[in-house]
Amino acid sequence: MTATIRMATEADAAAVASIYAPFCEKTAISFEYKAPTTVEMAERIRTVTRLPWLVLDDNGALAGYAYATQHRERAAYGWSVDTTVYVSPNYQRRGVGRALYTALFELLRMQGYYKVYAGITLPNRASIGLHQSLGFEPVGIYRGVGYKLGAWHDVAWYQLSLQPEQPQPAAPLPVTSILGTSGWVKAIDLGLADYRGST
Repeated sequence: MTATIRMATEADAAAVASIYAPFCEKTAISFEYKAPTTVEMAERIRTVTRLPWLVLDDNGALAGYAYATQHRERAAYGWSVDTTVYVSPNYQRRGVGRALYTALFELLRMQGYYKVYAGITLPNRASIGLHQSLGFEPVGIYRGVGYKLGAWHDVAWYQLSLQPEQPQPAAPLPVTSILGTSGWVKAIDLGLADYRGST
């Protein structure tokens, strides 16, 4: 078995929750105070149906995950998404985040999305470096928008354009419509090209 990037399933919930928990409990990177349980994480994975939720599976070990969610509820925001990526401490500095994001953005482009947004709690040089290296540009800072671990925190927002804006854009496709296609395979291969593997 080799490393692969694939859609997350409910069976991944325990590993995903384990990766995410320290960011909730020990840092302000996530604004959640309490880490979700495995059951709660399985429900989150299950309810993401129109957008990709990807995991990087390295020979049965979950190295990290990334997913997209709706940017806002109003109809005019329908071509924009927010994205998130988390990497296991055991796999940091091996290109996991870049691999997942590369694949994710290719898939979002195929679906017909135009803009990607990421919110980063400051300071976070590693996350800012990753996003900027992938073409994200800063668009603003929410000052003191969150309170956690005894302090107020700023969140910087970054934007990536996936493709040129078009008049009368078609509604984005559900992720199931591209799953397993040649374009899907190409997107996964592009992502894996950035992954440096386990040691």
